[in-house]
Amino acid sequence: MTASLEEYLKTIYILYNKNKIARVTDIALEMNCTKPSVNRALKVLKEEGYIDYKAYGNINITKKGEEQANKIIRSQIAIESFLTDILKVDNIVAKQEAKIMRYAVSEDTIKKFEEYVKRFIDIEEKECSLYDPKNKKCINCKKAKNKYSN
Repeated sequence: MTASLEEYLKTIYILYNKNKIARVTDIALEMNCTKPSVNRALKVLKEEGYIDYKAYGNINITKKGEEQANKIIRSQIAIESFLTDILKVDNIVAKQEAKIMRYAVSEDTIKKFEEYVKRFIDIEEKECSLYDPKNKKCINCKKAKNKYSN
């Protein structure tokens, strides 16, 4: 899957979980792109089994699509958390760079980022999970704090 398709899938997943619906117009607005671009991406995502979609209908994410979207989000959160909480990179810069870095490093390296972040970041709420993109609080969670900061 290309980086562009992953961004479409991630956006669909987030919109669906946030609004209980994902539509071409919403995706185009969120990603600042054209509806024809969204439709081309949807065609490929459907062919690959990540979504169910009929023209002019709502977009439903499949189990396969949900698993892939979770993987994409977890990877970006791990890298972004490392950059902001460990290296103290500015939040906006970290978000942009995490998106790019996700495609520049291997899955093994991303797993190591996740493991490292889990060792050095405390989660204040026991029911909270650093990597649960279904939980609305998790994507923008600031409850995590560096164990070694004051």
